[in-house]
Amino acid sequence: MLKRLAPAKINLFLHVTGRFDDGYHELQTAYHLIDWCDEIEFELTSDGSIAQGRAIEGVEEANDITVLAARKLRSCFPGSQGVIIRCKKHIPIGAGLGGGSSDAATTLLALNELWELGAELSLLAEIGLEIGADVPVFVFGKNAWAEGKGEILSSVSVNEQLYLVVYPGFSVSTARIFEAFHGTPFTEKIANEPLITGDVVNDLEAITCTLYPEVRKLIDFLKKWGLTRMTGSGSAAFIPIQSREFGESIISELPAAWIGRVCLGQSS
Repeated sequence: MLKRLAPAKINLFLHVTGRFDDGYHELQTAYHLIDWCDEIEFELTSDGSIAQGRAIEGVEEANDITVLAARKLRSCFPGSQGVIIRCKKHIPIGAGLGGGSSDAATTLLALNELWELGAELSLLAEIGLEIGADVPVFVFGKNAWAEGKGEILSSVSVNEQLYLVVYPGFSVSTARIFEAFHGTPFTEKIANEPLITGDVVNDLEAITCTLYPEVRKLIDFLKKWGLTRMTGSGSAAFIPIQSREFGESIISELPAAWIGRVCLGQSS
């Protein structure tokens, strides 16, 4: 039995800088990994089966991203053993926190160890990109500056930071956001700088707030306490805070349907 934590991320900014011929958008973003984690257990089986050992609400086994990741990895390394994967979800789905991508990356890393494959991280990231654009950064396992579809990664200087992250209780469709974004002017590329300033934004925030007015309500609510940004293409938003006590005081004022959590972003 192998147990692993799969961390969430926030996007300190997200710029859409172009579009590829295959329809995917070209991005620039900075990922900060935070300590809001899913818990995953991996148990080897002798019969070669790959199965979901713990049900996830709203997710059929055929669509479980950890099962998909395990099967994709084994297709690259035929003859590998089977595994039962038990994922205890804590990171909300569709929040823009990368929970599913982190689960997939954690599965690739854990099975690389359990199956004694000896695969390089670059190969695991390549496999992960076929699953989702955010998977490579979790294989990378560090705060990162990302370009391309999210797979061109480099180091970024980010200090340890507390955040209040708030999920408004519903998921957002990434496909719907990017479909609606089509036709919006692209943002000019910027340089990878040591510090992320207030001059950067999340280009997807305006269209998300139009399609999901409750996200605008959340952002406007948090702005009373500091610089607020939506993360990724999801429904969650965050603000940097100076103490856990301050974050907990804001959480006490949240509407009942919203979920707030004080998270620590790791230093680079």
